[in-house]
Amino acid sequence: MDAVDKDVLKKDLEATLQTRRDLGPEYEPALVESFLDKVDVQLTRRLAEQRVAAARGTDQGPDLRGFGARYGFAALSLVLAVPLSAIGVANAGIGGLLVAWGGILGVNFCAAAKSWRRDAEG
Repeated sequence: MDAVDKDVLKKDLEATLQTRRDLGPEYEPALVESFLDKVDVQLTRRLAEQRVAAARGTDQGPDLRGFGARYGFAALSLVLAVPLSAIGVANAGIGGLLVAWGGILGVNFCAAAKSWRRDAEG
């Protein structure tokens, strides 16, 4: 959701809360339902935009070009590697460990390759 959508929803929420204070708690269910309808419209619109972008091939997924994003992704992979390694060893021994680490390396390589491609494009 972009900043404009958030600002609109924030103003709608503030207006809904003020209306609830003015009208009293007996109107609360209707006010909540009205606000949720507005949120649903915003989400539906955003999802439709994402589907159109994906269909056109312009949706490239998360941008992993930044220093923090690249190393954050790698750090998350290492944190997840511990339980994945334990599960692999417990279920299949050293073969399971190799498969788990092969998957971890594969995911990180694909993310890095996507990032390298984006860097090369511009």
